[in-house]
Amino acid sequence: MSDTSVRETVREKYAALAKAASATGCAPATGCCGSADPITSDLYSTDDTAGLPEAAVGASLGCGNPTALASLEPGETVLDLGSGGGIDVLLSARRVGPTGKVYGLDMTDEMLALARENQRKAGATNVEFLKGTIEAIPLPDASVDVVISNCVINLSPDKDAVLREAFRVLKPGGRLAVSDVVVQGDVPPEVRRDMELWVGCIAGALEENDYRRRLEAAGFDQIDLEAWRLYENGFRSAFVRARKPAAKTCCGPACCA
Repeated sequence: MSDTSVRETVREKYAALAKAASATGCAPATGCCGSADPITSDLYSTDDTAGLPEAAVGASLGCGNPTALASLEPGETVLDLGSGGGIDVLLSARRVGPTGKVYGLDMTDEMLALARENQRKAGATNVEFLKGTIEAIPLPDASVDVVISNCVINLSPDKDAVLREAFRVLKPGGRLAVSDVVVQGDVPPEVRRDMELWVGCIAGALEENDYRRRLEAAGFDQIDLEAWRLYENGFRSAFVRARKPAAKTCCGPACCA
């Protein structure tokens, strides 16, 4: 599978899901979406979803609640990688308040259209949706406090690029707070080759220790990976936390000269 073929398959599948959610308020259950799906069920409390547009909730295709995981604070700038219908962007916007800012990044035109309509319905003025890939984030270096993502990094054919880009756009001391699918043990080659399973957040899942190593290679520290929901064959939903090291301070004469 080439990177391009994986990306285009993901784009086509999520475009179809966005159209379904726009028409009915709910994306049909398939792979990593749908209320009956064990990956995506019961992720948000009724307090979380109260007041959100139906289509934002119905198009939620995640495997966790990264907005709660991130412990967002008023005034922070947040980036959601693969923002889909916008549920985590809108929840983040509530938490960071009017002095904060939330960016949602997605590569699918149909998802961006759905997210912007959900933003309009929610009246969220501290939100901006961007078109692009998570392997090449269209934001400057050190421009956000928190990077979140919900069951999307596993879809990328180049996860190292995603993690390097997340590190780049974070400010020193910034936080990564991701919900993702991981695997304990080996994934059979036939699963890795199956596009439908890739779109469904399974075939592209990293082994959990490999995830940690890739975060370290990208420059992150304080890495914590907490598997919390078990599926079949060693696949799990996991909370992934990490930090970009804070900027070093130096007051000695060698530094200040």
